[in-house]
Amino acid sequence: MKLAAVLSVFLGLCFGLPGAYAIRYFSTTGEVWTFLGFPTYGGGPFEEIGIRTTVPLLVAFLIVCGLELVTGWFLWRGLRTGAVLAVALLPFELAFWIGFALPLGPPLGLARAILVITKWSSFTQPSN
Repeated sequence: MKLAAVLSVFLGLCFGLPGAYAIRYFSTTGEVWTFLGFPTYGGGPFEEIGIRTTVPLLVAFLIVCGLELVTGWFLWRGLRTGAVLAVALLPFELAFWIGFALPLGPPLGLARAILVITKWSSFTQPSN
């Protein structure tokens, strides 16, 4: 469970922090931010199918990254809410990771999902 939590926090921070900067950069310049020669959040399959990078698209991904951090916190505490969020967020995360051509996301996200599913019965319900 702890490894799944760490993966969630890692994914949330590694994509969320640059995503927040990318929103600011894109909104002020109208261009996709380039880091170390690679376009961040642009130039991937989204653009190939006609989905251009926009501020609302980047904000939606930032929200997913924020939910990833919340998921990590719940997973760290061993709560089933975190397990449910980890599985529920995966399709949205995959869409953004693949659409923005972020190769690190899918293998780490799938690893987290596998860890969560294999330990599903060990998660506790939150106490009222």
